[in-house]
Amino acid sequence: MPVAGNTYLITGGASLIGSHLTDALLEAGAAAVRLLDNFALGTPDTIAHLLEDKRVTLIRGDILRLSDLLDASQGADGIFALAGFLTLPMFANPALGVQVNAVGLLNTLEAARFARVRRVVFSSSVAAYGNAEAERLTEQAPTVTATLSPVSAVYGVSKLFGESLCRLYAQKYALEFNALRFASVYGERQHARAVNANFIAETYERVRQGTPPVILGDGREVHDYIHVTDIAAGCLAAMASAQHGEVMNLATGVDSSLTEVVHTVLRVCGSGLQPEYRADARAVRSAGGTHLGFSRAKAEAVIGWAPKVSLEDGIRRYVAWCETQSG
Repeated sequence: MPVAGNTYLITGGASLIGSHLTDALLEAGAAAVRLLDNFALGTPDTIAHLLEDKRVTLIRGDILRLSDLLDASQGADGIFALAGFLTLPMFANPALGVQVNAVGLLNTLEAARFARVRRVVFSSSVAAYGNAEAERLTEQAPTVTATLSPVSAVYGVSKLFGESLCRLYAQKYALEFNALRFASVYGERQHARAVNANFIAETYERVRQGTPPVILGDGREVHDYIHVTDIAAGCLAAMASAQHGEVMNLATGVDSSLTEVVHTVLRVCGSGLQPEYRADARAVRSAGGTHLGFSRAKAEAVIGWAPKVSLEDGIRRYVAWCETQSG
């Protein structure tokens, strides 16, 4: 399905990923992009630059209201199902978070079915693996949630449930889908709702203020940090590909420790500050350890996607964007 000339709906459109995905869709020649958001988590500032383009329509709506989705889906060729609660909002309001991640996606799929939308691209998460261990974590790896914190387990299971809903609608109604398990997304227009991306933001803010950055615990905890433009490119590839019905990792395949993140921020900022080690007292944390090893091989083989932005380049872009915001 070529992107050029088609109409797309993005749920949770007023978001970090939604805004960059819209940038990519417009650049690829999409005829129209509809951004549906209730602004409970998204912010108008994130998409302000997009509303200058006549192809972009902002729709204030809620994925928990099927009627909103039915209206927004009419005439759409594809839907990017981005709307959902991340770990921090899930911890703050678990009842609403479970509804949004489960019933909200169910409503999205129902609307796609009734509107005869060809394909849905679902934003899943590597949190679906829980604390699964392998030298290289592929999409066939079993999930392990028993050892996770309760909120991380609930979030991860909600994403697994979403993938199963997509498979059910593909089987029962022939609705095409691709589900993408995002690693830790960060970048320009970043919000404060993702635990791992927040660590980058908090580290930069301390360095900017001349305060020593903080490394939690022994600093060996690793995450796979992926720049938002690479995620947007993966979403486009998953929508346009001839292949569908797949679950794929969108990850760099590179484990980066908290210590490495802090020293990268210091290097990018040209700072001589020395980091401080502190006990990890976070009430909410995502699944992590000293090794993750997410494989990106399937996405490369199936949809021809590979990340292009290194952690240092991504942090450099993020810092440059922050500097434009502050002055």
